[in-house]
Amino acid sequence: MFEDFTAIDRWTKKPVHCVYQALIVAIATRHADAVDVKFLVDGRTVWVALPHPAWVEYKKREDKHITDSLAVEIAGHYLKSALESGEGLGREMYSLTVEETLSHLKKAVISMQAPVPA
Repeated sequence: MFEDFTAIDRWTKKPVHCVYQALIVAIATRHADAVDVKFLVDGRTVWVALPHPAWVEYKKREDKHITDSLAVEIAGHYLKSALESGEGLGREMYSLTVEETLSHLKKAVISMQAPVPA
């Protein structure tokens, strides 16, 4: 659902095409305690950093795991929200807190469970 989507930029009112490209453990690349999710936003690279402690907190609260595909959905949901709220274009990296990550996880799961309009 949030691997390939279009958001409407708040300021320009133009559609922005976003496509998931990669998921990288940031410890190896930038010595950060996060998972970086890479998107192409109208062909431009944008990263969404999800903190590793969110995985532990989610397991503690819900006794469930954040999978790689769920991490992509969380990051995509956040990115779409950021673009549509005006936080958007021009940034190369967004870093979420644990609470932001869990909030977007919940919203992404609700979106994925919603019936598709006919």
